[in-house]
This record gives sequence, structure tokens and C-alpha cells, in this order.
Amino acid sequence: MPKINASTVAEHRAQQREALIGAAIDILVNEGAAAVTPAAVGARAGLARSSVYQYFTSSADLLATITEEAFRRSNEALARAMAAANGPVERVEAFFRESLRLGAEGAHRPAAALMGAGLPPACQDRLRELHLEQVEPFRAAVRQLGAPEPALTADLIAGMLHTALAAVEGGAPLDTVTERTLVLVRRCLAPLGSVARATEECPSRSSSPTQADAE
Repeated sequence: MPKINASTVAEHRAQQREALIGAAIDILVNEGAAAVTPAAVGARAGLARSSVYQYFTSSADLLATITEEAFRRSNEALARAMAAANGPVERVEAFFRESLRLGAEGAHRPAAALMGAGLPPACQDRLRELHLEQVEPFRAAVRQLGAPEPALTADLIAGMLHTALAAVEGGAPLDTVTERTLVLVRRCLAPLGSVARATEECPSRSSSPTQADAE
């Protein structure tokens, strides 16, 4: 019987489950999806395989849980960062800054490993849904800026983030990459931000020419 280091059984079970998820993610990132089995996860967490089955019924169940967890934690951190920003440009910057910070911590590695793991179609569909949930606040900010072809504009700007993430995950200094990336992002967004502000300041201007316009 393992020692319980919690004030309640429910808290103990939550700790055990968290430990198993952490072990499963570690195995996924370092050994691949095929290595994520109840026996391997239990051994990595210091628990018997029978204990793992109290929380997860199979390898597929473990992978499904990892799929949710790989995005949940990052999405919550991104949501907090963007909620503290004022205006669409600032929200885009917050999204980039927090994404790069998470990348430096290795938070994106589980999702990347899952995307290349050849999972069943249902898991792949869920991964795509979670990814879209993650990037939607960023895309919404770009739309709010009044960008032409907003979906394409968002994809092009996101390309800078992907390149910056690869640099950070490859060992480049986080602060240097972040600031350089944000300089480029601001240059791309500055004209859009001006349009958005002008629209907000004059939302009810008539499209019909006035005497002043004619003059």
C-alpha cells in the first residue's frame, strides 16, 4: 500500500493521476506514442500496472488524456496572458510572448509528438480541434484589426511564430528571440492597428460624400 501524502483520499487520487499523466507525457516525448503503455507509465511513476488501471483503462485512454492535457495547460496560460492585454495588437503580442515562453519550457513538445504519432483518426480530429481552440484568440485579434484576407494574414504572421519557436526550442536565447520577433510583428500590425483605431473613432461616418469631402 503506497504511503498517502495527502489530507484526503480524493486529493491522493488526484496526485496519483497527475503523476501518471506526467509520466505518460515524458514517455511520449522521449520514446514515442507506441511506448505509452500502462506498464511503462506505472513503472515510470513508481506504481504497479494494476494501479494505473484504476485511472486509465488502456494505452488509448492514456493517449486520449495526454491529448487533452497537452493543450489544456498551454491554452490556460495563453488565455491568462491575453486577458491581461488591452487592444488587438497587444493581444497578438501577448499570444506570441507567452507561446515562446511555453516553447522554451518544452510545453509544446507533447502536442508536437502527438501530431506526428500516427494516432487513430478520432484522436487526430481532436488534436486539430484543440489546436484551433488554441489559435482562435490570436486569429480573432487579427480579424479585429481589420486585416485584408484575415485568415491568410493570420497564417502569414503565425509563420514568424513557428520559426521563432523552432529557434527557442533549438536553444536560442528566449529574450532575444522574443524581442526580435515582436519587432517584426509590430511592423506587420502597425498599419492594421491604425485602421482599427480610425474605425473605432469614426464608426458612424456616412459613406456618402459630404460638402467637406467634395471640397
